[in-house]
Amino acid sequence: MELTRIGGKVIDRGRIYRVVDRILDLRAAGVSQQEVAAHEGTERSFVSRLEALGEVHRGARIALVGFPIGNKEEILALAQEEGIEYTLVMTDEERWRFVREKSGSELLNEVMQIIAAVRGYDVVVFLGSDMRVRVVEALLDKKVVCVEIGHSPIKGDRLVDPEKLRRLLRELKAGGAAANHRESGRRSE
Repeated sequence: MELTRIGGKVIDRGRIYRVVDRILDLRAAGVSQQEVAAHEGTERSFVSRLEALGEVHRGARIALVGFPIGNKEEILALAQEEGIEYTLVMTDEERWRFVREKSGSELLNEVMQIIAAVRGYDVVVFLGSDMRVRVVEALLDKKVVCVEIGHSPIKGDRLVDPEKLRRLLRELKAGGAAANHRESGRRSE
Protein backbone atom coordinates (compact mmCIF):
# COMPACT_ATOMS: atom_id res chain seq x y z
CA MET A 1 0.00 0.00 0.00
CA GLU A 2 1.48 3.34 -1.06
CA LEU A 3 0.03 6.14 1.05
CA THR A 4 0.40 9.85 0.45
CA ARG A 5 -0.68 12.63 2.80
CA ILE A 6 -2.34 15.65 1.21
CA GLY A 7 -3.32 18.15 3.88
CA GLY A 8 -5.63 16.30 6.27
CA LYS A 9 -6.28 13.39 3.88
CA VAL A 10 -4.38 10.14 3.44
CA ILE A 11 -4.53 8.89 -0.17
CA ASP A 12 -4.01 5.27 -1.26
CA ARG A 13 -2.19 5.56 -4.60
CA GLY A 14 -2.65 1.86 -5.34
CA ARG A 15 -6.42 2.24 -5.11
CA ILE A 16 -6.32 5.15 -7.54
CA TYR A 17 -4.22 3.12 -10.00
CA ARG A 18 -6.63 0.16 -9.76
CA VAL A 19 -9.70 2.36 -10.36
CA VAL A 20 -8.04 4.06 -13.33
CA ASP A 21 -7.09 0.66 -14.77
CA ARG A 22 -10.69 -0.59 -14.39
CA ILE A 23 -12.07 2.57 -16.02
CA LEU A 24 -9.72 2.24 -19.01
CA ASP A 25 -10.36 -1.51 -19.34
CA LEU A 26 -14.13 -0.97 -19.37
CA ARG A 27 -13.86 1.85 -21.92
CA ALA A 28 -11.57 -0.25 -24.14
CA ALA A 29 -14.21 -3.01 -23.96
CA GLY A 30 -16.79 -0.59 -25.38
CA VAL A 31 -18.67 0.40 -22.22
CA SER A 32 -19.99 3.98 -22.41
CA GLN A 33 -18.47 6.74 -20.30
CA GLN A 34 -21.77 7.14 -18.44
CA GLU A 35 -21.97 3.42 -17.59
CA VAL A 36 -18.33 3.34 -16.46
CA ALA A 37 -18.85 6.41 -14.28
CA ALA A 38 -21.91 4.82 -12.64
CA HIS A 39 -20.02 1.54 -12.10
CA GLU A 40 -17.06 3.30 -10.45
CA GLY A 41 -19.08 5.87 -8.49
CA THR A 42 -17.78 8.94 -10.29
CA GLU A 43 -18.99 11.41 -12.93
CA ARG A 44 -18.92 10.94 -16.69
CA SER A 45 -16.86 14.13 -17.05
CA PHE A 46 -14.11 12.56 -14.91
CA VAL A 47 -13.95 9.55 -17.25
CA SER A 48 -13.78 11.90 -20.24
CA ARG A 49 -11.00 14.01 -18.70
CA LEU A 50 -9.07 10.89 -17.73
CA GLU A 51 -9.15 9.71 -21.37
CA ALA A 52 -8.08 13.17 -22.57
CA LEU A 53 -5.05 13.10 -20.24
CA GLY A 54 -3.75 9.93 -21.87
CA GLU A 55 -4.85 10.56 -25.45
CA VAL A 56 -2.07 10.09 -27.99
CA HIS A 57 -4.08 10.69 -31.14
CA ARG A 58 -7.54 10.54 -32.62
CA GLY A 59 -8.64 9.32 -35.96
CA ALA A 60 -7.55 6.45 -38.12
CA ARG A 61 -5.95 3.37 -36.58
CA ILE A 62 -2.63 3.03 -38.38
CA ALA A 63 -0.35 0.02 -38.84
CA LEU A 64 3.26 0.42 -40.00
CA VAL A 65 5.00 -2.45 -41.79
CA GLY A 66 8.40 -2.24 -43.45
CA PHE A 67 11.51 -4.13 -44.50
CA PRO A 68 14.48 -4.11 -44.98
CA ILE A 69 14.94 -1.01 -42.81
CA GLY A 70 18.45 -0.01 -41.72
CA ASN A 71 17.32 2.55 -39.15
CA LYS A 72 14.75 0.22 -37.60
CA GLU A 73 15.14 1.43 -34.00
CA GLU A 74 14.74 5.06 -35.05
CA ILE A 75 11.60 4.21 -37.05
CA LEU A 76 10.13 2.18 -34.18
CA ALA A 77 10.80 5.04 -31.74
CA LEU A 78 9.15 7.48 -34.14
CA ALA A 79 6.12 5.18 -34.51
CA GLN A 80 5.76 4.99 -30.74
CA GLU A 81 6.03 8.79 -30.42
CA GLU A 82 3.30 9.16 -33.05
CA GLY A 83 0.98 6.67 -31.37
CA ILE A 84 1.09 4.03 -34.10
CA GLU A 85 -0.67 0.99 -32.65
CA TYR A 86 0.88 -1.81 -34.74
CA THR A 87 4.43 -1.98 -36.04
CA LEU A 88 6.29 -4.70 -37.88
CA VAL A 89 9.66 -3.33 -38.98
CA MET A 90 12.58 -5.61 -39.83
CA THR A 91 16.16 -5.26 -40.97
CA ASP A 92 17.38 -7.32 -43.93
CA GLU A 93 18.95 -9.86 -41.58
CA GLU A 94 15.74 -10.16 -39.54
CA ARG A 95 13.52 -10.67 -42.56
CA TRP A 96 15.73 -13.49 -43.89
CA ARG A 97 15.89 -15.08 -40.44
CA PHE A 98 12.07 -14.82 -40.25
CA VAL A 99 11.81 -16.84 -43.47
CA ARG A 100 14.63 -19.34 -42.91
CA GLU A 101 13.84 -20.38 -39.34
CA LYS A 102 10.32 -21.62 -40.07
CA SER A 103 8.87 -24.60 -41.86
CA GLY A 104 6.60 -23.86 -44.81
CA SER A 105 3.42 -24.32 -42.76
CA GLU A 106 4.78 -22.23 -39.85
CA LEU A 107 5.70 -19.43 -42.23
CA LEU A 108 2.31 -19.51 -43.93
CA ASN A 109 0.50 -19.47 -40.57
CA GLU A 110 2.54 -16.55 -39.29
CA VAL A 111 2.11 -14.53 -42.50
CA MET A 112 -1.65 -15.17 -42.34
CA GLN A 113 -1.71 -13.96 -38.72
CA ILE A 114 0.14 -10.79 -39.71
CA ILE A 115 -2.28 -10.15 -42.59
CA ALA A 116 -5.25 -10.70 -40.26
CA ALA A 117 -3.75 -8.30 -37.71
CA VAL A 118 -3.10 -5.45 -40.15
CA ARG A 119 -6.55 -5.85 -41.71
CA GLY A 120 -7.91 -4.63 -38.38
CA TYR A 121 -6.44 -1.17 -38.98
CA ASP A 122 -7.93 1.67 -41.01
CA VAL A 123 -4.69 2.49 -42.79
CA VAL A 124 -1.56 0.44 -43.44
CA VAL A 125 1.68 2.30 -44.18
CA PHE A 126 4.04 -0.07 -45.97
CA LEU A 127 7.76 0.59 -46.50
CA GLY A 128 9.21 -1.80 -49.07
CA SER A 129 10.30 -2.64 -52.60
CA ASP A 130 8.20 -1.89 -55.67
CA MET A 131 7.27 -5.58 -56.04
CA ARG A 132 6.27 -5.99 -52.37
CA VAL A 133 4.16 -2.83 -52.64
CA ARG A 134 2.03 -4.45 -55.37
CA VAL A 135 1.63 -7.63 -53.31
CA VAL A 136 0.57 -5.72 -50.17
CA GLU A 137 -1.93 -3.65 -52.14
CA ALA A 138 -3.45 -6.85 -53.58
CA LEU A 139 -3.64 -8.65 -50.20
CA LEU A 140 -5.23 -5.91 -48.15
CA ASP A 141 -8.68 -4.52 -48.71
CA LYS A 142 -7.73 -1.54 -46.56
CA LYS A 143 -6.30 1.79 -47.48
CA VAL A 144 -2.61 1.19 -48.10
CA VAL A 145 -0.08 4.00 -48.31
CA CYS A 146 3.11 2.63 -49.77
CA VAL A 147 6.54 4.17 -49.55
CA GLU A 148 8.84 2.52 -52.08
CA ILE A 149 12.37 2.23 -50.71
CA GLY A 150 13.90 0.54 -53.74
CA HIS A 151 13.48 -1.80 -56.69
CA SER A 152 13.09 -5.52 -56.11
CA PRO A 153 15.09 -7.44 -55.20
CA ILE A 154 16.47 -5.18 -52.48
CA LYS A 155 19.77 -6.42 -51.11
CA GLY A 156 20.72 -4.98 -47.74
CA ASP A 157 19.08 -2.45 -45.49
CA ARG A 158 17.59 0.84 -46.67
CA LEU A 159 17.33 3.99 -44.61
CA VAL A 160 13.95 5.68 -44.27
CA ASP A 161 13.86 9.44 -43.76
CA PRO A 162 12.27 9.70 -40.31
CA GLU A 163 10.98 13.24 -40.75
CA LYS A 164 9.27 12.42 -44.06
CA LEU A 165 7.67 9.40 -42.40
CA ARG A 166 6.61 11.53 -39.40
CA ARG A 167 4.94 14.07 -41.73
CA LEU A 168 3.13 11.26 -43.57
CA LEU A 169 1.89 9.68 -40.33
CA ARG A 170 0.68 13.03 -39.00
CA GLU A 171 -1.11 13.76 -42.26
CA LEU A 172 -2.83 10.38 -42.11
CA LYS A 173 -3.81 10.83 -38.45
CA ALA A 174 -5.21 14.27 -39.21
CA GLY A 175 -7.21 12.91 -42.15
CA GLY A 176 -5.19 14.97 -44.63
CA ALA A 177 -4.90 14.57 -48.37
CA ALA A 178 -3.01 11.27 -48.20
CA ALA A 179 -5.70 9.86 -45.92
CA ASN A 180 -8.60 10.88 -48.15
CA HIS A 181 -7.78 8.56 -51.05
CA ARG A 182 -9.61 5.24 -50.92
CA GLU A 183 -7.15 3.59 -53.24
CA SER A 184 -3.52 2.99 -52.39
CA GLY A 185 -1.15 5.89 -52.60
CA ARG A 186 2.49 5.44 -53.51
CA ARG A 187 5.31 7.66 -52.43
CA SER A 188 8.96 7.27 -53.24
CA GLU A 189 11.54 7.48 -50.49
